[in-house]
Amino acid sequence: MIAVIKTGGKQYLVREGQELVIEKLGLEDGATVDFEPLLVTKVDGSDTKVGTPTVSGAKVSAKVLATAKGKKVSVIKFKSKSNYRRNVGHRQIHTTIKIEKITA
Repeated sequence: MIAVIKTGGKQYLVREGQELVIEKLGLEDGATVDFEPLLVTKVDGSDTKVGTPTVSGAKVSAKVLATAKGKKVSVIKFKSKSNYRRNVGHRQIHTTIKIEKITA
């Protein structure tokens, strides 16, 4: 069973049992979250259902494993001959989830 979910402005192809790192959801560790509506679903041995724009009645259940910061991104600004230098860092917060069940 596979599905395409949309979260955080991105689309992800997911399977049952898969661990996935997505944008921050703001939920506690151990909480369950449902992603619906889905964009595409495919049940084993059946046809692929492509939504126009979404597949109705289908959802993906996932469990939140952890919330952590990602790698640091350094933004450097520099202008020559004027003694202007700036270095700003940013660490995006990510949520790790595990796909438990896909229902179509």
